[in-house]
Amino acid sequence: MTHYSLLIGSSGGGFAATSFVELTSGSSTFNVPTGYNAIHIQYAIGGGGGSVGGADYDKAGGESSGAGGGSGAYVSDKIFSVTAGETLSYSIGSGGSAGGIGFNTTGNSGGTTTLSGSTSGSLFSLTGGGGSSGTSGGVQGPVRTNTAGTAGTATIDGTAITSGIFSDSDNSIKNVTSNTSGPTSVFNDSGNGAAGNISGNVGQGPGNCNGDNCQIGGSNGADSYDGNISGGAGSPVGTFTNGSAGTRGSGGGGGGAQYGPGSTLGGAGGSGEIKYRFLQVI
Repeated sequence: MTHYSLLIGSSGGGFAATSFVELTSGSSTFNVPTGYNAIHIQYAIGGGGGSVGGADYDKAGGESSGAGGGSGAYVSDKIFSVTAGETLSYSIGSGGSAGGIGFNTTGNSGGTTTLSGSTSGSLFSLTGGGGSSGTSGGVQGPVRTNTAGTAGTATIDGTAITSGIFSDSDNSIKNVTSNTSGPTSVFNDSGNGAAGNISGNVGQGPGNCNGDNCQIGGSNGADSYDGNISGGAGSPVGTFTNGSAGTRGSGGGGGGAQYGPGSTLGGAGGSGEIKYRFLQVI
């Protein structure tokens, strides 16, 4: 009997791919359906790190902007071996909240996204991006030290399936390597996140402008999924607009300084996520 005949259901009885399910928050469990031996993770990511706002000083010789938050580690179009009937447990990492404005402030890191099986053990753990910070400043100086959020780290423990065929949801027979619909458009892809952005050193250290009442915009949050999802935008120079929040595990954008009423706020990191379906791979 050929592999093709098994998949289309003659004698052996094949199983078409299930519909995709997307998880965007919380933690819970679900079971591998009867007849399936693989889970296709179209995408998964840890939460993005939050950013901080700017800081205005009283004759400190400079002003401060917020660095961007880091992005979470990710999986894109990876297929893992699982056992029919086993229970899978997941947890979705939340986006890190933004820090405030001022001389000593830190954004929160994004949460870790995990998936594990009662039989298969840990499939993956994707830590969130770190929050940015601005510390050790004072109203009359020194200007603060600004640090961008760190990159999340991917730990892949499950057994990846990189060859074989399966019946898609429309009953067409495909090679597993055809699965490239995830954010990176690359089969069997995973990796660490990225560090947040921070403006260059202009004499007062990274993230600070030089001179009393100088204006400085916030830095962008880190892109997620290997640069395919943009991070939150930093507060633009000259407008009283806060940094924007990240999406899909990207970092939040930082706030700026000396915009009309004062400094602007940074944005929160984007929430983590998992999108999956089950396959019978032979």
